[in-house]
Parts: sequence; C-alpha cells; structure tokens
Amino acid sequence: MHDIKERLSLLWLFALLNYLYADVIALWYIIGSRNFHVHLPPLVLMGSAVLMEIPIAMILACRLLPFRANRLANIIAGGVITLVNGFLTFVPPLAGWGRPPAFPEYLFFATIETVCTSVIIWQAWTWSGVEADVSTERSVRQPEAGIISS
Repeated sequence: MHDIKERLSLLWLFALLNYLYADVIALWYIIGSRNFHVHLPPLVLMGSAVLMEIPIAMILACRLLPFRANRLANIIAGGVITLVNGFLTFVPPLAGWGRPPAFPEYLFFATIETVCTSVIIWQAWTWSGVEADVSTERSVRQPEAGIISS
C-alpha cells in the first residue's frame, strides 16, 4: 500500500467499524439490562448521526480530494473525532457524570479508535506534496491490473 490516500481511507474504514461495533455492544448492554426506558432527544440523535457521517464521508474523501484539501480534511476530521471521542469516553466517568453503557468495552474500543484517528492525523500532517505527486504519477503510468491500455 504505497498510496497515502489508500492508507488514510483504510484507516477511516477501520475506525468506523470500531465505532459501529462499540455502539452494537452498548445496545446489547442496554437490552440485556432491560433498560428500555432510555430515550435520547432528537438533537442528541442528530449529533450522533453527524459524528458517524464524518468517518463515512472521509473514506471517500481520502480517495477523491486533491492533496491540499485531502490533507486538511483528514487533519480537521481526525482532530474533531479524536477530541469528541476522548471527551465522551473519558470525561463523564472521571467527572462523576454517570457511567456510559458497557464502560470496559467502550474504553477498549475508544482506545483503539483514538490511536487510529491519531495515526490518521499524523499521516496527514506528515504527508508531503512530493508524495502526492509521486502517487499521482504512479496511478497515471500504471494501468489497473487486467486492463489493456491502448
């Protein structure tokens, strides 16, 4: 995997799958505890939807955006997701604001997610224009496997 765009896209996919499975575990916890009276306000659900859409959109954005926009989008999206994830996972239990569902599992997933988004930020931060040019040249010079160029 020589292309940084491919690497970033794969890291976002990895992070997204961890976010989704952590939510599945939380739902199992809620259902298992028969705590069906949990009602989240529409604003909270909308906020969750927006937060989940960021990694989903970044999977495509990594592949489609040009170098400068791609680099900036990964740094900003990675930073936002890392901060929100860190805050929501670690601050409430430490501040005594209650216990999130399935906390040990959430802590496990949150650690993996935070490391992953930190790697995304680092990869984007250290991504140089020279690497972007080489990657573009490589994709122009080498046709896809199995495709005969004319």
